[in-house]
Amino acid sequence: MAMPANTNAAGDIFGGWVLSQMDLAGGIAAGQRAGGRVVTIAVDKMKFIRPVHVGDVLCIYSSIARIGTSSMEIRLEAWALRHRFGQREKVTEANFTMVAVDEDGRPTPIPKVPVTL
Repeated sequence: MAMPANTNAAGDIFGGWVLSQMDLAGGIAAGQRAGGRVVTIAVDKMKFIRPVHVGDVLCIYSSIARIGTSSMEIRLEAWALRHRFGQREKVTEANFTMVAVDEDGRPTPIPKVPVTL
């Protein structure tokens, strides 16, 4: 839920807060697919469509757009549930590139078959 501490001078939620929530959601999706630790290496096509307001619930949806040897592209959309109970409105979209890494932080291959945790 977007809270007053996350607002800018205009009273809207900071874009950086939204980006952070999307990074968390993308990391969860990528980590589940990789079966381990992942890191964000790029954010592409970040588009802020509508503002997020205090009291909105941010709902983030992910899909895996591409899988390489150690990287994957995660497509993310953020939707605001207005005033916790109201209408849903798409507010942001972006592509995040995540890389699977080992315990030393080096890229590691993504399994061909999704890992069940």
